Amino acid sequence: MKTLLRILLLPLLILPAFTTTIAQTSRQVNQQSQAWFSVNTTARITDRWSVLLDLHERRTSFMAKSNFDFARAGIQYNIDKNLSVALGYGHMWLHPTTPGWKTVSNENRIYQQVIYTSKFHKATLLQRFRNEQRWQQKIAGDKLTGENRFTNRFRYLLSVTIPVFKNDKLPSLCFADEILLHMGKDVVYNTFDQNRLFAGIRQKISNNLSFDTGYMIVYQQKFSGYQYDLNNTFRLFFYYTPVLHKKHKA
Repeated sequence: MKTLLRILLLPLLILPAFTTTIAQTSRQVNQQSQAWFSVNTTARITDRWSVLLDLHERRTSFMAKSNFDFARAGIQYNIDKNLSVALGYGHMWLHPTTPGWKTVSNENRIYQQVIYTSKFHKATLLQRFRNEQRWQQKIAGDKLTGENRFTNRFRYLLSVTIPVFKNDKLPSLCFADEILLHMGKDVVYNTFDQNRLFAGIRQKISNNLSFDTGYMIVYQQKFSGYQYDLNNTFRLFFYYTPVLHKKHKA
């Protein structure tokens, strides 16, 4: 258990290494409450291939207003029961945070990922490496500038599910941490993008449907380098894993 805690807390220990100090500029931290909902679908269409479809909505001031809407689709190849690779596309609608602004910024995204699952005593570990190429519309004065910001973002997620009860119909503990780094010509002061730390429970509803819910803290550095968002987030994620093909008998 101590080893798992050290792994989960490692990104928080290395964050200062990715935080640039700007001379004569004070750090500004914007704290806010958010709620994040999503449905994540992995539909098995053959023994080796799966179709991915994720739908997300994140809201600010807990539930008062939309922060972003996001849809992601892809195709996944299952190398074996523990290892898979995927390629796909995502689109985000980012709502303005400046009071009085109404223009929505669109983001187009291509991603590649590798997922590896394993066991550590009774715990199930999931590791995900994801690389994203992102084109984000720039906005000035509540108007689109006609320009895009391109960044290449690297993400590493470690998720740990720990059963508490022998009956799998009862919830398990769930902990996760994801660190996100990015680069590009517009990335000058914030190679570190954000860190997402989650603690909660995971509940199985059926063989193909489960969810996790709990508290997630999102710490994000803005492009200015001295401005940060600290988001206290309620999270509710559903996971749907239907099998759409008939299994072949041996």
